Amino acid sequence: MALTGRAALLTLVGVVYVGLVQPGWAGIGVWALVVVAAAVADLALAASPRALTIERTPTGAVRLGEATSSTLTLTNPGGRTLRGTLRDAWQPSAGATGERHRLDLPAGERRRVSTALAPTRRGDRLADRVTVRSLGPLGVAARQRSVPVPGWVRALPPFSSRKHLPSRLARLREIDGRSSVNVRGQGTEFDSLRDYVDGDDVRSIDWRATARRRQVVVRTWRPERDRRVLLVLDTSRTAAGRVGDAPRLDAAMDAALLLAALASRAGDRVDLIAVDRRVRAQVLGAGATTLLSSLVNAMAPLEAERVEADWAVAVSAVRARLSRRALVVLLTPLEAAAVEEGLLPVLAQLTRRHQVVVASVADPMVAAMARARDDVDQVYDAAAAERAGLERARLTRLLTRLGADVVDATPDQLPPALADRYLALKAAGRL
Repeated sequence: MALTGRAALLTLVGVVYVGLVQPGWAGIGVWALVVVAAAVADLALAASPRALTIERTPTGAVRLGEATSSTLTLTNPGGRTLRGTLRDAWQPSAGATGERHRLDLPAGERRRVSTALAPTRRGDRLADRVTVRSLGPLGVAARQRSVPVPGWVRALPPFSSRKHLPSRLARLREIDGRSSVNVRGQGTEFDSLRDYVDGDDVRSIDWRATARRRQVVVRTWRPERDRRVLLVLDTSRTAAGRVGDAPRLDAAMDAALLLAALASRAGDRVDLIAVDRRVRAQVLGAGATTLLSSLVNAMAPLEAERVEADWAVAVSAVRARLSRRALVVLLTPLEAAAVEEGLLPVLAQLTRRHQVVVASVADPMVAAMARARDDVDQVYDAAAAERAGLERARLTRLLTRLGADVVDATPDQLPPALADRYLALKAAGRL
């Protein structure tokens, strides 16, 4: 049962009645009986919310920052018209608006109501309870019921770095157009035969073809297609650190999506594993047409875990999924303790067999602190920022010494920088 504002108003009218018509306890008792009688009459005549059938239409996925809606279908199988209100409650990060709806549902009829959703966080945003309040004819009291009606909306990573894809695809076409080389190297495959010209490396001469044609012929090579690219997404505690308005994990996802889109267009096979102390998610063997949808659906529910990354587990997972040389991209923050104690001891196991790139999200606020030196406090902040920068540079040297390439950039710059590194490796025949 629920009392409405009319019940309070009726009670205030009773103050006037008691003061002017029937002062004393007798008047108070009479008016209290009037209020109770009105409430009982409303409860008796109101349609029962328990008879109402509520079904939720499944809500599809939506990119973070975009809007969608959740629809409830209400059926009144009872014999009375249900008048009142309905509240479709969602967790706050679902961004629900217009969740309160007025109801006027005659007996035996069906209505649909929709709640607008604009999720403010990536992941699965869940519905709470649906509360139905059925008013009586006087509007003094209502019968109320709250029932769980399961529902969720999946907020996918926004892939804001998509804007960089056209320019990188143009560079990829340039690389493919001028990629024939004279001497074979790692990551190349046979392209064609052509006549020898002055300046060609003699090591590229195909002697059998030369004997058949009775003129000197050379082989040309091109970067090999259908290479393997494995994205390793660190979901440990270091990925939870916020840079601006979002955690580092979200920026790493954005960089991974741009690289995956570019590599799949280049004809390479892209896989993903998300790991901390165990493998949290994986996408293996997805085709070019389904790759991005598979990646965003696998990434959407991921959250950084409050545990240290176990890089021995990550290396074992990589070795279990790769049987030949591949590009392995480790998307992990350059935090001294985590890198020195976890990654460095096992990194050589990867670099011996694979081309390894370590991609890290840098905080632009640190660079801003290093530049600001207007007062004493800012000077101390600048000193701390400079120290942090030197520490990252030291870690970069250690990783490079073990055979890994390092891409360290701010959230906005990391996706294009990682894509550029991939293109550079492709052009150099190192993939």
